[in-house]
Amino acid sequence: MSSKHEILEKNVGLLAIAMVLAVSIGGLTQIVPLFFQDVVNEPVKGMKPYTALQLEGRDIYIREGCVGCHSQMIRPFRAETERYGHYSVAGESVWDHPFLWGSKRTGPDLARVGGRYSDDWHRAHLYNPRNVVPESKMPAYPWLVEHSLDGKDTAAKMTALRTLGVPYSDEDITGAQAAVKGKTEMEALVAYLQVLGTSVKNKR
Repeated sequence: MSSKHEILEKNVGLLAIAMVLAVSIGGLTQIVPLFFQDVVNEPVKGMKPYTALQLEGRDIYIREGCVGCHSQMIRPFRAETERYGHYSVAGESVWDHPFLWGSKRTGPDLARVGGRYSDDWHRAHLYNPRNVVPESKMPAYPWLVEHSLDGKDTAAKMTALRTLGVPYSDEDITGAQAAVKGKTEMEALVAYLQVLGTSVKNKR
């Protein structure tokens, strides 16, 4: 037995293959069961899919790189829950494609920011963060007020998401363009921020 082990240790190729197999088996035994757990695959009770305007706001959030500085995942530690609120649960993200958990916190976590500030506060903050937080390092986004949405792709986005399991109705999709047309990018982004984390917060 020791001679076989010695062969494995001295052969870099065989050792690499053995390591990959060991890590793969260990990883699969932890990951695969998650695909069959309701707590991971089922949305939290009462959760609703993003409205057309919130969905457009989410895309603006991604486009502007907000996820690069703001995580949306509160860890189950006292220091985090006391600051941000209830820890994040998998059921909140089942309809997020892609999910925006993140790990970078140049700015605060936004998983529970919905309803924490008024729409006016968000608009002022996004237009120029220093207007409300003098020490903020966040860049300003004044162009969000100037650019309006036409909604021509919103229905297609919702249709694509429905194929991934997001429960959009035909009515949601049919009215998508009208729901966002003429709204500013600022309005859309604020609408998205105001819904973040409310599915769990409203249950508390």
